[in-house]
Amino acid sequence: MLTTKKKIVKSAGKEPTELENSVAQALLDLENNNDFKSLQNLQIVAAKEFDVSEGKKAIVVFVPFRQLKAYNKIQQKLIWELEKKFGSKNVMIIAQRRIIHQVSSTNKVKQQKVPISRTIKSVHDAMLEDLVYPTNIIGRRLRYRLDGSKLHKVYLDRKEFTVTGHKLDSFSAVYHKLTGKDVVFEFPAEQMTTQN
Repeated sequence: MLTTKKKIVKSAGKEPTELENSVAQALLDLENNNDFKSLQNLQIVAAKEFDVSEGKKAIVVFVPFRQLKAYNKIQQKLIWELEKKFGSKNVMIIAQRRIIHQVSSTNKVKQQKVPISRTIKSVHDAMLEDLVYPTNIIGRRLRYRLDGSKLHKVYLDRKEFTVTGHKLDSFSAVYHKLTGKDVVFEFPAEQMTTQN
């Protein structure tokens, strides 16, 4: 238990959950493999499990923002290994980002402006990129329905269909739980006809 606490970064006084301990233990087990030697310096912030559909679950591992690029170098192999360890659950890695809300000033005190990278739109867009990594997003459409609701369509690169084709419903469910926005992930038809 003491060795898994080194892999989890928590604020003072918070104890890791059972899922976070099991993810940390899986990462510690993978460190012994030569392909994952770079995991020794990497940590996680949190891990959460989400229901996707009937009996299907997904695990989202939140990592420190500064370590995201190091995770991206080994992410595809790491996800395969973690999915083997956790059975039929899809595993996704997302950087932990902070949203800073702009405070409306009632008094005339000069306040610091919010950096663009910390706005809610920027953080949600970055989450979307992290969620589907290593697949590239090649297009987005925002459709307004007659009842006033919105449908966000995200088109993914067809080259990565074999890697992420089975995870599209997991992407939609996890993104909805994290942000409250409905998103449909698709592969564009134009690319499908050119490869057949």
